[in-house]
Amino acid sequence: MVTFNDQEEDKRIEFLRKREEEELAQVLSQKYGVEYVDLTLVAVNVDALRLISEQDAKATEAVAFGHVGKKVSVAVRAPEHPKVKALVNKLQDAGYEVTLYMCSQESLKRAYQRYADLSYAQETKAGVFELSGEELEQLLSKVTSLEDIGKLIQEAVELKRAYRITRILEIILAGALATNASDVHFEPEDAAVRLRYRLDGVLIDVLTFDHETYRLALSRLKLLSGLKLNIAGEAQDGRFSIKLKGSEIELRTSILPGNYAETLVLRVLNPKSIGVPLEELGFGEKLLAHLYKEIAKPNGMILTTGPTGSGKTTTLYAFLRKINSPETKIITIEDPIEYHLQGLVQTQVDKKNYTFANGLRSALRQDPDIIMVGEIRDSEVAQTAINAALTGHLVFSTLHTNDAAGSFPRLIDLGIDEKVISSAVNAALAQRLVRKLCEKCKVEGVPTEDEQKVIDKYLGTLVDKALAPAETKKIWRAKEGGCEACHGRGYKGRMGIYEAVFMDTAIETILRSKPSEREIYTAARPQGIPSMQEDGIIKVLRGLTSMDELRRVVDLDTN
Repeated sequence: MVTFNDQEEDKRIEFLRKREEEELAQVLSQKYGVEYVDLTLVAVNVDALRLISEQDAKATEAVAFGHVGKKVSVAVRAPEHPKVKALVNKLQDAGYEVTLYMCSQESLKRAYQRYADLSYAQETKAGVFELSGEELEQLLSKVTSLEDIGKLIQEAVELKRAYRITRILEIILAGALATNASDVHFEPEDAAVRLRYRLDGVLIDVLTFDHETYRLALSRLKLLSGLKLNIAGEAQDGRFSIKLKGSEIELRTSILPGNYAETLVLRVLNPKSIGVPLEELGFGEKLLAHLYKEIAKPNGMILTTGPTGSGKTTTLYAFLRKINSPETKIITIEDPIEYHLQGLVQTQVDKKNYTFANGLRSALRQDPDIIMVGEIRDSEVAQTAINAALTGHLVFSTLHTNDAAGSFPRLIDLGIDEKVISSAVNAALAQRLVRKLCEKCKVEGVPTEDEQKVIDKYLGTLVDKALAPAETKKIWRAKEGGCEACHGRGYKGRMGIYEAVFMDTAIETILRSKPSEREIYTAARPQGIPSMQEDGIIKVLRGLTSMDELRRVVDLDTN
């Protein structure tokens, strides 16, 4: 005897009906020459929804679902219907640029349900995600650790209301600001999506959540960042801001096609993180005194070197802030402009017309006193920057080399004459960032045998023995599990470890023979500036960072 499950059969028929309707909408989109959208998979922007009243939306079968600047995305059933055309004209008269998308009846039903949530959502400007001061304070009062952020996000994920995506993003972004995260990483994997914060240069897990929630959050962030919703196989970059208590914090959005779904990274450009005074970056007393003299000179070049994320830009901005005055004209050429500084002319390169090379040439025609070039990447930029340093300008720039001594062979590789380098370059600086031990919970201890061997080795190579701390048998470590002040990490904040080579007679002489990095390093030792390893050991003995952290960042070879 055959039995039929009517309920299951009805479900299957309903599923097939909906799929058929979506396929028809896709076919019609090609016929009418507009893109197709499925609003059951794409988050509807609340600000866009407000542009068309619920009454008008139902009467015209048209819903605004995307809104960035003056660009509005509208999903419709019949693009050629007179009512739709009238609605588009009305939006265009109000100054909006309208893009139509074909959708199904089911999509419209889902969008109509969002009108019920308008009372829950706060109106925001396009491209700006508003967090009210009260809302943030309320969230921050609940956040004492990353586990708390994870719990709050999990609670929001389990909400059944359509506005839950906005709530999830509020918590993720507020959590990033509360913990001073520099980046927020969404990493789709096979079973779930992993959320991580980069805190003081180290990635830390927050939680995992489902793919469906991520797809909706991704659509919302694409809309905010002005990116294309219907493209999933290409890399995309955009930006939006968080408005907080009258100030705006910019976020750079980077999307890459991934194995399971698009991977998303938000970089938090918090002005407070770059506004560190030169004196607080972690320079040793002797090196800082030398740098004050160099940045006060009217011409020449100062280079900062190190890998991506080593704080080079922060150092350059600290130099510029120190010497910025009404009497000087400062022009920067950056890729991209990450932070805005008062009193400077900041320009941003693009791939086609405004490269570092022609940007630098154009900047020189504006009669600047000081120029900052984001990066020397090729021989043309190197040559122009060197010429600027020789003709009465103070030039700041960055190079990708491992250490300070490596800057000179790199410039020679880029085709700069050795004699010209000695006339143009005032100083080359190398740096890395180490996490600072949490002052509230760091633990005092005694070095292990291996650690003492490392300490003795680098204190032994220190040229200026006066820089060595008096106490060499005591160090501090990060407390396991940390405390509330450091969100359970044992570290709070970062500082630089540095080394530098200044131009003097010994360096000038050795440059004539196209020396190696090691030869330049040896020639610079009498200057008495500690190497990065020595600078790091001094900071370990002063209780500023730990030996484990220093090992993570630089090679402490004891052989």
